[in-house]
Amino acid sequence: MIEFPSSSWKDYELLDSGAGEKLERFGAFVLARPEPKALWGKSLPHSEWDRLSHTRFRPGAGFGKAGKEDSGTWDRLRRMDDQWWIRYKDISLRLGLTSFKHVGVFPEQAPNWEFIFAKCREKERPKVLNLFAYTGAASLAARAGGAEVTHLDSVRQVVTWARQNMERSGMDGIKWIIEDAMKFARREARRGNLYDGIILDPPAYGHGPDGEKWKLDECLFDMLRTVSAILKPRGSFMVLNLYSNGYSAALGETLVREAFGIKAGAPDTITSGELALNDSFGKVLPLSIVVRLER
Repeated sequence: MIEFPSSSWKDYELLDSGAGEKLERFGAFVLARPEPKALWGKSLPHSEWDRLSHTRFRPGAGFGKAGKEDSGTWDRLRRMDDQWWIRYKDISLRLGLTSFKHVGVFPEQAPNWEFIFAKCREKERPKVLNLFAYTGAASLAARAGGAEVTHLDSVRQVVTWARQNMERSGMDGIKWIIEDAMKFARREARRGNLYDGIILDPPAYGHGPDGEKWKLDECLFDMLRTVSAILKPRGSFMVLNLYSNGYSAALGETLVREAFGIKAGAPDTITSGELALNDSFGKVLPLSIVVRLER
């Protein structure tokens, strides 16, 4: 399974990719960013990339922390805003030029937003927990679907960012938590709290607000086992998204099956595959692994 954002999304477009970069339009602005998975050649000449781009990300220590992966600086080629807004259907998303090449949204995640919205519409006010929730597009998709949403991230600034996205989208009622995801999930399990939907988009490496260390390879299985204890056994769903290089859909599916104790013949449905972008020349850029569980 390979899924792409709908071509009807007018505020995002992957114009070209190749030579370790991607050329993207977010609303009115065009950005050139590193992309290690773009191993092929560019379709447009370098001069055309420069002509189209408002800014280009240059890897290096820059104003990020020295030695941090993906840190660097943005070289402005044309006048543009430091922050701006785009829309995905009824969701407003603020974008900004961060020191780690990210802009506040991962466009390939749009199929997950659609899945989350649709699953939330199936029940009356389902309870949804979004772990490692970043700037909250998935939280907003769940809220738009009628869910009671708990949004958790360990970084205060991105939780504030997510709240701005909620307010700009004309929504309210999301519960905001700044905490280490593993600590929170374990506490919920001890309390016996259950959720109708759980979303996980863990980073390869990270730190909690009190310095807790997260390394995906070492923590993911334990996290999934903890999540299995707080996801309702029937009428529920889970979405697991993995960006780490070297992971596969088969690996992700096996992790979920083992963590949740799902045996052959069980009524649970697991689908897995890749989320990707199509550039305007037809080149497919796979960016993440997704595993979805429906119970």
